Amino acid sequence: MSGNSEVEFGKWRSFFWPIHRWELKKFLPMFGMFFLIAFNYNSLRSYKDTMVVTAQGSGAEVIPFIKVWLVLPCAILFAIFFTYLANRFRREQVFYIMLSFFIAFFALFTFVLLPAQEHLHPHVAADKLQAILPEGFKGLIAIFRNWTFSLFYVVSELWSTAILSVLWWGFANEVTTVNEAKRYYGLLMMGGNVAGVVAGYAAVCFSGNLFYEWLPYGKGPWEQSILFLNLALISSGVLTMLLFRWLNRHVIRPTAAETAAPQERPKVKMSLWENFKMLAQSKYLLCIAVIVLGYNLSMNLIEVVWKNQMLQLYPDASDYNRYMGHVMIGMSILAAFSGMFITTNLIRRYSWTRVALISPCIILITGITFLAIAIFQHSMGAFLGVAPLVLAVTLGSLQNIVSRASKYTLFDATKEIAFIPLDPDTKLKGKAAIDGVGSRLGKSGGSMIHQGLLMVFATVAGSTPYIGFIFFGVIIVWIGAAVSLGKQFDRLTGKVRLEA
Repeated sequence: MSGNSEVEFGKWRSFFWPIHRWELKKFLPMFGMFFLIAFNYNSLRSYKDTMVVTAQGSGAEVIPFIKVWLVLPCAILFAIFFTYLANRFRREQVFYIMLSFFIAFFALFTFVLLPAQEHLHPHVAADKLQAILPEGFKGLIAIFRNWTFSLFYVVSELWSTAILSVLWWGFANEVTTVNEAKRYYGLLMMGGNVAGVVAGYAAVCFSGNLFYEWLPYGKGPWEQSILFLNLALISSGVLTMLLFRWLNRHVIRPTAAETAAPQERPKVKMSLWENFKMLAQSKYLLCIAVIVLGYNLSMNLIEVVWKNQMLQLYPDASDYNRYMGHVMIGMSILAAFSGMFITTNLIRRYSWTRVALISPCIILITGITFLAIAIFQHSMGAFLGVAPLVLAVTLGSLQNIVSRASKYTLFDATKEIAFIPLDPDTKLKGKAAIDGVGSRLGKSGGSMIHQGLLMVFATVAGSTPYIGFIFFGVIIVWIGAAVSLGKQFDRLTGKVRLEA
């Protein structure tokens, strides 16, 4: 967008709604799609944790084991599957196939797996294993004990990778120019954050103590809550496909390569090994991978400690999920406010590097503060006259709210803008490798650290001081990668600022 176009909006319109009238046909469906995808993402964030953490014989210790032994292998399998689809089908067809898979699973879980959980979960065998193995294996046994819940957790995690990161942002980056992205992405982030508020409010409402006896489903309020959630997930998925189809039929014109017969279309030669080889050979992509790893690794290190404290305060599944809903509402409101008044204007006024460094600095300050309180919660609680557990959970919630808000606004926007100057082939391969597997490596790396420490110290509380040192080192590496990437971005775009 040129500087003259910026003036055409006027001062206030440029600030709040920098979208031309002729762009609404493209922007509004994209906004609707992102809202629905973000609603599912935020809803799954609270339910998947609640489901596995509060399950019989489980706890917060199960999360590191799931991410290492289930989520990471499945993320790699997804990357291979996505590569297979991308080589054989058009972009639009790949989107439909992937989204249909998730819709089918949520229907299967709701109407088959959850109602039959008593017959499917091997509690007797799990109890025998628990009696034989050391306490540090509790999380691993919980995966086996509640395997249907573990499967739901894995698919929920893959939603953020498959649909949100790879498919949605891959599509958005392909059909959006750099100048459009500077105006679109801040508003899209705001829409995603509003979806988070709606998802949080839905979690609070669904997680009440009301049980509808007339409804022939579930043995209690929690199971009926899962029914309502999954029906909302399925509906959002179907609406997303309808919006995507309309956008592709009426706004976005496919290229000649996409409309050619399958045998005539040029194949995009991309294997999983080639994707990672490209990361190793490209300093630019490697820096993007490091900042993605840095975010996921640092947040995973913090969140396991926080969720362990929260489970002690809210052992009941409905109470736990209701509290998670309140946290999500707070995070989404802050992120929506930031997206409306801060993100877009920071991106257009300051250099990519300055904007990209805000998130690691925020996470560093809030993370170190929370870990210090978690370690010394009893003395700090006595000093402040507050129950130690309440103090730790409250500060952990504030840390999560502020850090996640910075991620959904500044971090995501700057990361996606960093992909745009690349050529289409590099962009597709690099994004599949970074978002498809790289983000999972970050989460699984944090889980492997937790897992190793649990084997030694048996409890999350005992390993917390060591988490603090590792957390600090990860943030420093993240900051270094952001500075290096910013210099390369400026050379590619020929600009020092991200101004329009």
